[in-house]
Amino acid sequence: MGIRVENLVKSFGRTRVVDDVSFEIRPGELVALLGPSGGGKSTVLRMIAGLEAADSGQVWLDGERVDHLHARERQVGFVFQHYALFRHMSVAENIAFGLSVRDVPRAEQRERVDTLLEVMGLRGLGDRAPAQLSGGQRQRVALARALAPRPKLLLLDEPFGAVDAKVREELRRWLRKLHDEVHTTSIFVTHDQEEAFAIADRVLIISAGRLEQEGSPVQILDDPATEFVARFVGDVNVLPGRVSGDQVHIGRVSATVSGLPDGADAHVVVRSYDLKFWREDAGPGTVKRVTTIGDRVRVEAWLDDVQAPIFAQFPRRSSLLTGIEVGCRIAIEIAHARAWPVADGDARRLGGAA
Repeated sequence: MGIRVENLVKSFGRTRVVDDVSFEIRPGELVALLGPSGGGKSTVLRMIAGLEAADSGQVWLDGERVDHLHARERQVGFVFQHYALFRHMSVAENIAFGLSVRDVPRAEQRERVDTLLEVMGLRGLGDRAPAQLSGGQRQRVALARALAPRPKLLLLDEPFGAVDAKVREELRRWLRKLHDEVHTTSIFVTHDQEEAFAIADRVLIISAGRLEQEGSPVQILDDPATEFVARFVGDVNVLPGRVSGDQVHIGRVSATVSGLPDGADAHVVVRSYDLKFWREDAGPGTVKRVTTIGDRVRVEAWLDDVQAPIFAQFPRRSSLLTGIEVGCRIAIEIAHARAWPVADGDARRLGGAA
């Protein structure tokens, strides 16, 4: 099922939570709506599902305008963050619920439920109550229930928010595998960047009710369209700089940029993996903290010339870490940077890649 959303607007009282949002999703895509909490992502999802009425704008599913149709008529499966399973029903009865309300014959219901129990890794658990399952198992039951009526579109609102980090990582892999098998057009809402980039074919960044950027995870990371996206996505430093020609200077450290007015003060955005630190007594920074996180080492330093913090991450056995310790002086090289003039209120992208 293809989806087209045109100029969606929604306000609650005087607050506009969705502000002229438009996008298209191709049949069979798995797309993430990513952004900070309260940015309007879930409201967009609920308007597509028919659970929320738009103030204006249109929703098209498979070329048919559906914003006037009730949710039951849209052939959409919806999965909520907190499972929303029926506690008085067994796992099998929960999965079959959408089929029973459609008066699907009992034999066909049992066959579909058995198939989904197998696909979801829940074989043998059909007679259990939801309370007897783990959080990850309950979320898979919720997904099975949504898929049982064979919806043309699957919508998931923070589907893994109610489980711990280890289970969430397992469910991410499982959802991607499931999508590759069933190819149902799917949209999921998340504020977790790692989740969006690990699962989605494309990512739509939504903030303050507006669509900031859409693209593949690589496009979003490597070519942010606005200063907001550059700041929001990834592990970044935001540093004060001054433009001179095709260089932006951050004290004694500089990076190549393009399209910025000469002499402008700028916000310089640098990802932690686009920096190199090494020990040098005459360097412009001082190491303040060294932290080992799994197979990575995070080095936090202070740039004396501009009175600003800066941090980078390295593989744990990187030769650049030789001699790096708290209190030592370091040299700093920026391999890749983007910059925006400080006075550019609408945060249009003016910086270039180094």
